[in-house]
Amino acid sequence: MHDFPKNTRNATETRKHGIVARVGQWYVRWERPISSISLISGFVFDAITLTRVDLFWENVWVLAHMLAVAVCIVLINFTENMRLKGKDPEKVHFWLINILQFFFGGILSTFLVYYFRSGTITVSWPFILILAGAFVANERLKHHYSRLVFQVSLFFLSVFAFAIFIVPVIVHSIGPWIFILCGVVSIAVIWLFILILRSASHERFRKSKWPLLISLATIFISINFLYFYNLIPPLPLSLKDGGIYHSLTVNAPGNYTVTSEPAAPWWDFFEIYKPVHIATGTPLFAYTAVFSPAQFQFNVTHEWQRYDTATGQWITMARIPLGVAGGADGGWRTFSEIIPTLPGKWRVNVKTPGGAVIGRIDFAVIFSNSTPPLETSSID
Repeated sequence: MHDFPKNTRNATETRKHGIVARVGQWYVRWERPISSISLISGFVFDAITLTRVDLFWENVWVLAHMLAVAVCIVLINFTENMRLKGKDPEKVHFWLINILQFFFGGILSTFLVYYFRSGTITVSWPFILILAGAFVANERLKHHYSRLVFQVSLFFLSVFAFAIFIVPVIVHSIGPWIFILCGVVSIAVIWLFILILRSASHERFRKSKWPLLISLATIFISINFLYFYNLIPPLPLSLKDGGIYHSLTVNAPGNYTVTSEPAAPWWDFFEIYKPVHIATGTPLFAYTAVFSPAQFQFNVTHEWQRYDTATGQWITMARIPLGVAGGADGGWRTFSEIIPTLPGKWRVNVKTPGGAVIGRIDFAVIFSNSTPPLETSSID
């Protein structure tokens, strides 16, 4: 075995340190555009590639990110504890902060995609806004990553958001008791993590103990409040497709022939309440395709509502329960029908047994003496 001369080894180490230093300087200089591009591209990538909340490898991907986040938080606070003892691990700390930011961005973009697809934004916007705020904070508040309370609070939010959809996938059920189980699992995970963190950063943890407990309690209470007021999207359920039709014929289970008015011109794309022209006494059909993971069996409700301009309230005209089974990529197809008795703004809310809105179909009923031209199409 050959020994390299000491001056040769020193020169090699100097070159390595020089390369690392130059990479660090380059990153600091271009950090903002790199981070912004990474933020946008990561979100677009997740929106395209993440398809189902019950797929094994997609959840392994999320778990791997969360494990990386947990390790980074422990190491960051370990290095901070070293600094309190007079040591200066500045270079390691710099890279750990950036790695932590990267993996947090991946987790939050995944959750934002999943939760945005489930439910309707007009109902679930508070929780989606919380996730979006955390997503943006991951980009803008990098200096907060040196604070233990900020790190662990964001991690707990991620753990809880993950538990909300992975626990129902595992137990094949949804409902208040399942949500309570999600909370218990989240508390158990964060408690175990805090035990590990406390052993790695004695002094920093001691200084942050009470602010951390208050922050975690606030997050836990807030998420429970949003859930029991049906303001959290009902993952793992989502409305894959839906529409209002003049007629619907069942050819086979999940195979329908429908008639509808011709598609509106492109400039009417942003019109919320699409007009549906019918004669008095004519029925309308609401078709929906609700996705749920395999082995799910439950009911949804088609809640037909009309907007009362006199009172400014949505009046429920009919509630129709429908059975749903899980596992189909395109969602479980089902339908309901009623005969509208009044014109105006209408909507069909697709709800869980607990009242959470999975999706919504908005339309406007216009009574007409003549039948409009209709197009026939198939749903299969």
